[in-house]
Amino acid sequence: MNYKFYGWETANVLAISDEYKKIQTPKDLYNALSGIWCEYTCAPRMRKDWTKENQTLGQCSITAFLAQDIFGGEVYGTAREGGNFHCYNVVGDCIFDLTSEQFGEEQLNYEHNPKQSRSVHFAKEEKQQRYEYLKKELKKHFGS
Repeated sequence: MNYKFYGWETANVLAISDEYKKIQTPKDLYNALSGIWCEYTCAPRMRKDWTKENQTLGQCSITAFLAQDIFGGEVYGTAREGGNFHCYNVVGDCIFDLTSEQFGEEQLNYEHNPKQSRSVHFAKEEKQQRYEYLKKELKKHFGS
């Protein structure tokens, strides 16, 4: 597969969870999610712009927290217009952003950003539901 997500070259961290036996690295997770991301898992405010060609659009927080479940580490956010944050993962010295492709050629700042709280993000019921759906679909295809 031709990877374009930020940090793909060094995304060699290994899963700390064996919940998804076929997922050992962030690349494995990206491969799996490429068949799962859909309009439903996209943030509602962005759904009108979601396409299969831009499948990572609106998927950042639910994807980053799922990646955290599998690989550990922290979820950070880079500030975006409107007061929103684009979420990505940091595990040790490894930074990866499985949904960065949605920004095309735009260079995001991955330094000195605030940690993101799962409880704050999932206080929005729709986001919690999208995350649970993503987990369920991942388990269906790649679970134990």
